[in-house]
Amino acid sequence: MPIWLQAGLWGLLAGGALVVGALVAWFVRVPRPVVASVMSFGAGVLISALAFDLVAEAESTGGLTATLIGFLGGALVYVVANVALARHGAQHRKRSEDQQPSESEQAGSGTAIAIGALLDGVPESIVLGLTLLTGQGIGIPVLAAVFISNLPEGLSSAAGMKRADRRPLYVFGVWGGIAVLSGAAGALGVLLLAGASPALVAVITAVAAGAILAMVADTMIPEAFEQTHLYAGLVATVGFALSFTLEHLG
Repeated sequence: MPIWLQAGLWGLLAGGALVVGALVAWFVRVPRPVVASVMSFGAGVLISALAFDLVAEAESTGGLTATLIGFLGGALVYVVANVALARHGAQHRKRSEDQQPSESEQAGSGTAIAIGALLDGVPESIVLGLTLLTGQGIGIPVLAAVFISNLPEGLSSAAGMKRADRRPLYVFGVWGGIAVLSGAAGALGVLLLAGASPALVAVITAVAAGAILAMVADTMIPEAFEQTHLYAGLVATVGFALSFTLEHLG
């Protein structure tokens, strides 16, 4: 099977966790502290994967300067885009309570939320696909981190969408579309960078990693802390430890 197709399928699998989370939120009333705890856990897993699998690998391949420029640049681009989307109603897109505006309260917020969800998911899929370019197969710690973090993201955001009176077609259209586009992003990343120099792949990986860390800090951690408060740090630490263990064993 071509590497680009493998990357697309792995991206689709990881993105599919968003749909699973949304389905759970739509049909099952999950206690908010449970959702927030899983969100904390997913944040810890992602941070560990960033530190020990993505950024460290980028630095060893592309050098410290290129990695830092890419990492900070990715975070900056994400934050600028996130600020623009927040002004149109996507600020609380991962919140499970009633912070999300309805379309009647803020016209265009549905589109902004959908674009925001895509903004959150694409960098994860790109770095997931790029792990295949090492020739050692899919990066299990990164795959686990993305999948585990996507479950509570879909669950929490879909719960908020439901409270904002979004219709099922919109909710599942958003998450189904993001899952498909996640697969496409993974495949496209491999197709475009298959013949690139290791230094360029390292920079692109660092850019995506910076965007992911900004996403964790801006959207996941606030939702997690709001519901679990002082326990959020402990749960995130457990997630970090699990991801680090997977990286070490791998």
